[in-house]
Amino acid sequence: MKAVILAGGEGTRLRPLTLHLPKPTAPIADRPLLHHQLDLLGTAGITEVVFSLAYQPQRIQAVFGDGRAWGKKIHYAVESTPLGTGGAVKNAESLLDETTIVFNGDVLIDIDLPAVVARHKSRRAQATIVLTPVENPSAYGLVETDASGRVLRFTEKPKDPKEITTNNINAGIYILETSTLELMPEATTYSIERGFFPALIARGDTVAAHVHAGYWIDIGTPEKYLQVHRDILNQRFPVSLEAERHPSGGWIHKEAEVDRGARLEGPFYVGPRCRIAAGAVVGRNAVLVSGVEVEAEARVVDSVVWDGSILRAGSHTEGALLATGVEVGARSFVGPGAVLGDGSRVSDFSRTAPLTPP
Repeated sequence: MKAVILAGGEGTRLRPLTLHLPKPTAPIADRPLLHHQLDLLGTAGITEVVFSLAYQPQRIQAVFGDGRAWGKKIHYAVESTPLGTGGAVKNAESLLDETTIVFNGDVLIDIDLPAVVARHKSRRAQATIVLTPVENPSAYGLVETDASGRVLRFTEKPKDPKEITTNNINAGIYILETSTLELMPEATTYSIERGFFPALIARGDTVAAHVHAGYWIDIGTPEKYLQVHRDILNQRFPVSLEAERHPSGGWIHKEAEVDRGARLEGPFYVGPRCRIAAGAVVGRNAVLVSGVEVEAEARVVDSVVWDGSILRAGSHTEGALLATGVEVGARSFVGPGAVLGDGSRVSDFSRTAPLTPP
């Protein structure tokens, strides 16, 4: 059994963070996004994975290589033009075994993957779709099932409340018998959700559902990207951070330098090569990925700050996302909702939001 991770999107909703960095390599706390999915696949004994790529594939290959550093064997199926979710799987067909796990590259989930695989096999299903319940089903395409858990039909975002027959949506994880890919056209843009699964159902194949009521998030937007870090720090999404637990309730990497005079308010994460000066404040839900410098009296709260960024003396950063090499000037304020791309500079005493910093 092998897996395909669909990681060909351009990450446009996360721009400017993804202008120069493909989303699959974007840091989620202490590791790239796709590393979390590799960890989950490992719980099901998956050692070979195909990355389906289209956007900046060389950058992704440079990070993950042949997979040995990640405990996997990684293959690459690169599309010359984007083929859609179904076309991407079809493009990887020659690299697959009889049974295939398919992951949407945007999704983080705490599912018991071995249990999903076991149920797929026990039901002798041709396909299994992982579903997750949501509070606002009108905002999503819905997946309707019968009492036995067999998928009956798919409903696009319902406009009429009477069309809402379930609150379960597609969670972006599938178990497929690879022989079913015969239904997909070669080298053609094709949707696994709108084309492939309805075709399986119409043919009479067993398409089973596995409803997951635990943690699930699609990190495609800045708001969700920030939220998943809050969830990791508050242990709503379980991740074993490669750092030491600090008495204040945060995590500090052994290669970080934190002055004893710094003020730390957990939960937070301070990554390798970070430097925190005396009088600086690292507050709740702050994630300093790596190589971040926080000068004296600077304060960072509820924000994610990427490699090589500098928060100058007396600055205040809150509710923001800062990409690589950002400089926040002295006594400036970067407020909630700010998303600063690589190399951005906020000059001294400036503000990015009309809020008065505390």
